[in-house]
Amino acid sequence: MTQAETVPDSEYRGLMRLLPARARPYALLARFDRPIGWWLLFWPCAWAVALSGRAIERWDLILWFLLGSIAMRGAGCVYNDYVDRDLDRKVARTAARPLASGAVSGRAAWLWMGVLGLVGLVVLLQLNWIAAGVAVASLALVAAYPFMKRITWWPQVWLGLVFSWGAPVGWAQTSDLGWVPGLLLYAGSIAWVIGYDTIYALQDVEDDALVGVRSSARALGARVKPGVAGFYAAAVLLWGAAFWLLRADLLALAALLPVTWHLGWQVATLEPADGENALTRFRSNRFAGLLMFAACFVVGTTL
Repeated sequence: MTQAETVPDSEYRGLMRLLPARARPYALLARFDRPIGWWLLFWPCAWAVALSGRAIERWDLILWFLLGSIAMRGAGCVYNDYVDRDLDRKVARTAARPLASGAVSGRAAWLWMGVLGLVGLVVLLQLNWIAAGVAVASLALVAAYPFMKRITWWPQVWLGLVFSWGAPVGWAQTSDLGWVPGLLLYAGSIAWVIGYDTIYALQDVEDDALVGVRSSARALGARVKPGVAGFYAAAVLLWGAAFWLLRADLLALAALLPVTWHLGWQVATLEPADGENALTRFRSNRFAGLLMFAACFVVGTTL
């Protein structure tokens, strides 16, 4: 499958077909049909709680983070689509998005984003003042993200900053183990996001070249596989450093072997010219996130 033949970004599939007709475009606008996005936003939050050793005690917080990830990922998608609506009309994968296609008006999109933001506010009120302050600080990064593809070849780095922000939020909420392990967890997550979003961007390299959108996939070109491998290796090394600071033994590092194997499988089987292959490898990162959560849980509960 070539990039031009990739699956459209918005489809009325599965549960979307059960919604009232008027509600479907709003569900699609928030990407409720594509849960991979909120899983990827959620996992760094959960990792931080698990690595602090409080995953069992604060199972309720993990659920709050899950709700917040769904709502804020949805709000972020609405904002991103509003900013990108003209570009989206020119890209085959995104032309059917509700704002690009005209199924949702700009005013309605802002109202919907406000509703999702209120859900996020409810989650914010569950946090202590430090964690809440860290969470609010992410809004500047979120607001700037849609413009990064216009000014840098590496918008995936900015996405890494945004999608990994749950790690310092979760760490500030649950940990009294110092900031360095939490920051290393965050840095590793940034590298992970750059890797998987580079894979995702492979679907659009041809259309992006035509409309002038920049991406790490285009920047890396023929070196995309070693590039992704390098980012994944950096992620594992940074996560390993965080684990080592908390528990300096090889058994703690061994907890990372399953997620390391999975990331290696992604790179080894990646076919950059095959959009369906790239999408499958990208989506498999929900499982990579679960494996990393298990590693954090093992180390955190044995401190």
